[in-house]
Amino acid sequence: MAAPRALAAARRAAARGWRGAGGGAGPGPGPGRSRLYEHVREGLSARPQLDVAALSERELERRRGPLRGGDLREIVQTWSRLGEVRASIARLEAEKGRVAQGVRALMAAHDKETAEALPAYAALRARGRQVRLELQALLAEEAALDERFYLKALQLPNRTHPEAPVGDESQARVLEVVGEKPAFDFKPKGHLELGEGLDIIRQRRLSHVSGHRSYYLCGAGALLQHALVRFVLAKLLPKGFLPMTVPDLLRGAVFEGCGMQPNATPSPVYNIDPSRFEDLCLAGTSEVGIAGYFMDHAVRLEDLPIRVVCSSTCYRAETETGREPWGLYRVHQFTKVEMFGVTAAESGAESEALLAEFLALQKEIFSELGLHYRVLDMPTQELGLPAYRKFDIEAWMPGRGKYGEISSASNCTDYQSRRLNIMYGDGDGRLRHAHTVNGTACAVSRMLIALLECNQLPDGRVRVPPALQPLVGQAVLARPPAPLLRYIGPNQPRGGREAPGAGGGDPRGGPHVAPRGRGDT
Repeated sequence: MAAPRALAAARRAAARGWRGAGGGAGPGPGPGRSRLYEHVREGLSARPQLDVAALSERELERRRGPLRGGDLREIVQTWSRLGEVRASIARLEAEKGRVAQGVRALMAAHDKETAEALPAYAALRARGRQVRLELQALLAEEAALDERFYLKALQLPNRTHPEAPVGDESQARVLEVVGEKPAFDFKPKGHLELGEGLDIIRQRRLSHVSGHRSYYLCGAGALLQHALVRFVLAKLLPKGFLPMTVPDLLRGAVFEGCGMQPNATPSPVYNIDPSRFEDLCLAGTSEVGIAGYFMDHAVRLEDLPIRVVCSSTCYRAETETGREPWGLYRVHQFTKVEMFGVTAAESGAESEALLAEFLALQKEIFSELGLHYRVLDMPTQELGLPAYRKFDIEAWMPGRGKYGEISSASNCTDYQSRRLNIMYGDGDGRLRHAHTVNGTACAVSRMLIALLECNQLPDGRVRVPPALQPLVGQAVLARPPAPLLRYIGPNQPRGGREAPGAGGGDPRGGPHVAPRGRGDT
């Protein structure tokens, strides 16, 4: 065991020398950094087993991402040279062992002075010094090639399902339209206007409290959120899903292993201050935490597929600041129930079957809630890095006057498992890379938009879907007799310092309500 440990130590020393000479990524964020690669180099996880030969240049050109066909050729060439260097290192290590054995044999057959005077001893020592010098150079080259390979190869996307539409989001293929589009004999309101009228959503005057794109749900709004989560869990648990809670804070290496890029500029991921907490990010989906649960572990073939359900708070930076700044469609924090699956890869069809199962469950949930929606087969430029195939579901949102995405389901095949070392034991006892599948069961903020806007009544009340009425305790959400809060802050005439009742009235329509402006976020 001493020789492998010595070689590993030499490789780490060579890697430090290479990076210290300016050949690799520094400690700060940027395009030349991979947190997953750093994680591996520190010995915290197994080295990703990437299958770059499975991806074609044509597939890469059709995907949206940082790399193009020429990059794939360079990655393959680097991997080929890395294999040659490692083969040379193995030969020299074997020769180094033979030289050492020859020296020991001479020392055993002669006394020290006689042995050192022999020409054979001098030749062996000279060859040993030469081997060490050659090994030193090759280990430095191996470190450089290894880093060059992984820093680029980890940015490659998954392969693409042959039936996926080619192009941008405009090429999404409508597979199915479900339910009836609600018809109104009045102009439908948006969810924010409805929610404010019912006093169940607050988004105004929060810039000094929680920043832009934040919101409160209160009263029936909070009950609706809890009802949706309970409804979905009650639907999934009898179907064999394992309930799980996950950390909100996870290492960037796990994000990268899932195919997300916390170092992108701008990044959709919230990075925690690295001067205080090294390499921690807030999860935008529990998919990351669930994948981290299986990271560097193996499961038994007879236990597959494993279905996991998790309700968590999700954090999204929403870098496209100009898009829908008001309302719940694009917010920085929301509750989501996620489905995640781990399957075998014995036939190659297991993950496709689980993807179809997740899609059927999504449709069952949305249909029971009375939504009008359509199922989309997403095109190549909308698959992100990890998805082999992805289906989105968009619900009709009358207040917005268009469909809006409420869920997605993706088959990531072995993309995540090769990066995170998620394995299973096959029938012969060998470890193989599993496949992973994920799907949104309920993104609460988006669901609230569809439910409020589709079930509104002319007077601003909102019907509660029958499936949720036992959980909410109401059949119809009505405007309260009086609002809970009256604004008394500075952003209004006279600074809001009048005594209560001095011309107060309803703050949603009275003189104490400031118009929406810069301080009204």
